[in-house]
Amino acid sequence: MTDQYPEIGEVVVYIHQHIHEPLELSALAAQAAYSPYHFNRIFKEKMGIPPLYYVSALRMQKAKDLLLHTNLSVRDVGLEIGQQSLGTFTTQFTKRIGMTPSQFRNSIPQANNHFHSLQKLRDWTAASNSTGKHTNITGTIQAAVPFEGVILIGLFAKPIPEGFPLHGTLISSLGDFCIPDVKPGIYYIMATSVSWKMKAEDFLLPHKTLRTRSRKPIIVEPFSPIPHQEVHLYPPRVDDPPILISLPLLMNKFLQRIHQHSNS
Repeated sequence: MTDQYPEIGEVVVYIHQHIHEPLELSALAAQAAYSPYHFNRIFKEKMGIPPLYYVSALRMQKAKDLLLHTNLSVRDVGLEIGQQSLGTFTTQFTKRIGMTPSQFRNSIPQANNHFHSLQKLRDWTAASNSTGKHTNITGTIQAAVPFEGVILIGLFAKPIPEGFPLHGTLISSLGDFCIPDVKPGIYYIMATSVSWKMKAEDFLLPHKTLRTRSRKPIIVEPFSPIPHQEVHLYPPRVDDPPILISLPLLMNKFLQRIHQHSNS
């Protein structure tokens, strides 16, 4: 969080501490001593997403925790995060995580399989081959602390890692990367890491993974070069939006692209 508008940072801490309580826009604005309209505008300017969207993202992250750590029914998990309708909860969870709540709850064996397949992978470059039809986004990724493992890099429509990225890739170490064939559009680059020492639960609930997010969008236009991106992974910060997308889904998609290339 930047020094400008420190009261927004205080509200973020308040949201984390009171996530189980009703959190209306007017109450959050009062914490910052702003009008709801002004608070909503400033919060979105600093965080990238509106305050109530941020709250709903944190609650969806809580749902992921409850699915893996409790025996609560899917309906009761939805109720715990304020979703009165099972259908609405299932729809929203699937949209933002990439699978149904039941699929997520039972995904540890599959997550382990995808992760072990990546550990055995020798050629990571095939999935980054470009067709030349669209723009390649290249960059270099570094980390604030030593790291060995897989790095997942995605381009999202919003400045929050939820749903499937519109484009993305995986790399096996820090250094250069290429996201090939990016269609014209407006994107936010997000990245996170999974250490080779982690277990499936550690990246199904990626609370401690290194991460980064761009606060400014990358605008891709036809036939216009994109500057080389300098990406820095850092430990989680309180103002980071939760990583909602199920990382094993991205691993599997990457492995499928490798397989398709090897068979072509």
